Amino acid sequence: MGKSRYKILEKAPHFVTCTTINWIALFSSKKIVSILIDSLKFLQENKRMEIYAYVILENHIHLIVSSEKLSKEISNFKSYTARTIIDFLKEKKAKHILNLLNFFKLKHKQDRDYQVWQEGSHPVCINNEQIMRQKIEYIHHNPVKRGYVDIPEHWRYSSARNYANMKGLLEIVSYT
Repeated sequence: MGKSRYKILEKAPHFVTCTTINWIALFSSKKIVSILIDSLKFLQENKRMEIYAYVILENHIHLIVSSEKLSKEISNFKSYTARTIIDFLKEKKAKHILNLLNFFKLKHKQDRDYQVWQEGSHPVCINNEQIMRQKIEYIHHNPVKRGYVDIPEHWRYSSARNYANMKGLLEIVSYT
């Protein structure tokens, strides 16, 4: 991920945000969201990341996660999902979106034709229960604030379902 002004205390839970380049609404596609979900499941199943909360919206994802090597795992997640999303878009001949991903690519990214993610993930260390509850609440109410659903559990791509004792798309480490 390069140098960052954010300090990551490995293994401590962190609130992380990953945003698409220029806020392009890539995650309106169920297939592209499944790429994100599958990648997060892989990280979980291979004991590389614990997920406490998440929400996926049309152009960004919020996570509360911990890992022995959080910077590396977030970087791996973004790199893998970017390559897979671009391959999917090429296969679907989604030229308009590919053109946008090329147009908004940062000029110094000479090693690629497209850029899916904005640089950085702005990690915030969660070092007490009050901050953890605040961040979980923020994550779960994000789709409500945007007017997509009336209650958090109705948003399919969120851990709000897990916290309401419903089946979610990802298993989480519950904080309640």
